[in-house]
Amino acid sequence: MHNGQKVSFIFDKVFKTEASQAEVFLEISELVQSALDGHKVCMFAYGQTGSGKTYTMIGKPGSPEEKGLIPRCIDQIFQMKHSLLSLGWKYNLKVSMLEIYKEDIFDLLVPKRSYSTDVQMASPSKRYGIKHDQYGNIEVSGLTIVDVCIENEVSNLLRLAAMRRSTGKTKMNQQSSRSHFVFTLRVSGVNERTQQNVEGVLNLIDLASSARFSKSEVTEVQLKETQAINKSLFHLRKAISSLANKEGHVPFRDSKLTYILQPCLCGDSKALMFVNISSDPTSSGESLCSLRFAENVNTCELRGRRLYGNWHGV
Repeated sequence: MHNGQKVSFIFDKVFKTEASQAEVFLEISELVQSALDGHKVCMFAYGQTGSGKTYTMIGKPGSPEEKGLIPRCIDQIFQMKHSLLSLGWKYNLKVSMLEIYKEDIFDLLVPKRSYSTDVQMASPSKRYGIKHDQYGNIEVSGLTIVDVCIENEVSNLLRLAAMRRSTGKTKMNQQSSRSHFVFTLRVSGVNERTQQNVEGVLNLIDLASSARFSKSEVTEVQLKETQAINKSLFHLRKAISSLANKEGHVPFRDSKLTYILQPCLCGDSKALMFVNISSDPTSSGESLCSLRFAENVNTCELRGRRLYGNWHGV
């Protein structure tokens, strides 16, 4: 309901507030298998501040039942890795984690050098460039990439990254995400019996919180952050709109976020978007904006291929 009027939408799946983290993961778990099969897979959470994006993606630390999508994906990948050994498959897994803060890239697997009094933020002491290799994969120059062999290694890295991510307090949320968090798991597999090789990528992204200034009541320090976040999300909406309209040119290079996501939004890649909305009636305006964007996402097609079954609005 918005301003006394009912507005209707149709999506692939809708989870009520009482849905468990396990229920949510069960719905998307087949996409995790696709990464092991050699596909580029991307899942990201979009929505206003305080709507539960980070809870969906990361979960509640220390509570196994409330683990989010990222730790559950990690568990499933390692379970599959071990089960496929009997079929001759051996996999090598590499992890990287970065944030995009005000259009600067920061490596979350190295310590940050400085913090502000208002918002945890890094000083841009190192510049990271983005380039695409001949296979369509993203490379971020100088980014830390760690070989991982067991789940605990990834879990420890995830905890470190969460501590180093830029966050801030707003009226709407005590710990609002002020950056886009990008978790990347690179999968390389070889079957020693058939000599088959696969190269897959799993990108799991907790987007920065979308918000209007009047709703968040941001400080002067956070004003530029919010402007940068909204501009970045605008470019994401613009790129997806171009895909939906089958335009010849998709402006992926307009922002760091869309440029990093480009390989996962083209070709035979698979992408899924969660849209998180607040149950607070006063947030109906923001919810309506998020749902309209999600509706647009569901009309998308990849180049020469429908996105039904690849793009999911949840």
